[in-house]
Amino acid sequence: MGKKKPHASAKSKHHSTPQKKISSTRRNEINVQCEKLFHLSSNPAYVTQVWDNYLEISAVLEKVKRLEEMKTKTSKRSKAIGQFMKWLRENGADVDGASISEFPGYDLGLKAERDFLENELILTIPKKLSFSTQTAAPELAVLQNDPLVQQMPQVALAIALLIESHKENSRWKPYLDILPSTYTTVLYMTANDMIELKGSPTLETALNQCRNIARQYSYFNNLFQNSHDVVSNLLRDVFTYEDYCWAVSTVMTRQNMIPNEDGSQMIHALIPMWDMCNHEEGRITTDFNISADRCECYASRVFKAGEQIFITYGPRTNSDFFVHSGFVYPDNKQDGFKLRLGISKADSLQKERIALLEKLGLPPVGEFLLKPGSEPISDLLLAFLRVFSMRKTELDHWLLSDKVFDLKHIDCALETIVEENVRKFLLTRLKLLIANYPTSLKEDLELLKTILPQAKKLAVKLRVAEKKILLGALDYVEQWIKA
Repeated sequence: MGKKKPHASAKSKHHSTPQKKISSTRRNEINVQCEKLFHLSSNPAYVTQVWDNYLEISAVLEKVKRLEEMKTKTSKRSKAIGQFMKWLRENGADVDGASISEFPGYDLGLKAERDFLENELILTIPKKLSFSTQTAAPELAVLQNDPLVQQMPQVALAIALLIESHKENSRWKPYLDILPSTYTTVLYMTANDMIELKGSPTLETALNQCRNIARQYSYFNNLFQNSHDVVSNLLRDVFTYEDYCWAVSTVMTRQNMIPNEDGSQMIHALIPMWDMCNHEEGRITTDFNISADRCECYASRVFKAGEQIFITYGPRTNSDFFVHSGFVYPDNKQDGFKLRLGISKADSLQKERIALLEKLGLPPVGEFLLKPGSEPISDLLLAFLRVFSMRKTELDHWLLSDKVFDLKHIDCALETIVEENVRKFLLTRLKLLIANYPTSLKEDLELLKTILPQAKKLAVKLRVAEKKILLGALDYVEQWIKA
């Protein structure tokens, strides 16, 4: 039951709803811009020019944001803590051993009110308090046949959040009031922030994420303006891009998987109080207790009274944390650099290579992770590169061999020329990937000693993590060549 949540939001404010409606003149202009946005974000012709497409989408979104500018009243999230804790207790949550507190560099987090031993139960949250499309926003049922709501559970959950946040008397108000009003996910980054990812494979992932959310926003804007169901009537005059970013980021950074009402499948949900925990590397000690019908959080290690309580969000790379959760975890042992490799259609031995890869259970085009630490080259990557580097004689031999899985082992006896080609290819590719970045690792580390805006600092931290993996892998290959 892994979860994702950012370490800190830019402002420690809670989210609140816009107070006034958009005038019809501005609304018409927004609708025109949304049509442009939908075209820019869904036309496959733009996919090859990802950066230019992102800049065009950003320019349209800037106009939309200016037109939608709505006075939102925000108050400090910490003011909502008392009401929130009262609401949790009234609804059967056991939260007596922990409180919500501010921690430097984390915004809000969970504080131990007493000492906890490893594996001791810290929190229990009944299922009825988990925010899902089964417990919240029953109005969403009118959109159950909508393709986006039907096929994308995270999108459905984001719309459910917006429905509840714009209702007059939502039973979820104490929870909504404690949520951040803004996040550090890529949706909140400007083009100037994004350019900091130049050279990084994460850039394309981040740009695609922004493109997808722009498309969803323009789609829903059109839906709410032109439909007359209960959801459209509630959201038509108040739905904004900023509001949608907030809802999507809340879901991306806080979602969990829990069993549905009859236990037949897992569904996406937000779990109040539990989602105040920040991430620390370790083992997952959070679970859903089916017989007690509640979420349970156990101590992953000893926590002393007054200390911040952390949980583990699961094995993710810093690239994933950066794009979806808005933070970078230093010295992340689960980190990896995505290396995209494929067999060329122009390769005269394409058929043989693909056939051998199939025997090994590997795709002809795929992403392989370079890992941090002393063994950066995985068995799968090694096997792929060997197949990629073989001549016809070796390919024919291994296609008939019953020891094909030996190709995944570093000490597999292969023709010297094949092994040399593997090392040469890796050496060249790693040097190219390092040269793709406009700055060196040393320059980035110096930059981090200075005061940087939050988004830029995150991007630099990510570059540092990626470069450390690449340089470690380069050093490994150089030693391998020497040996």
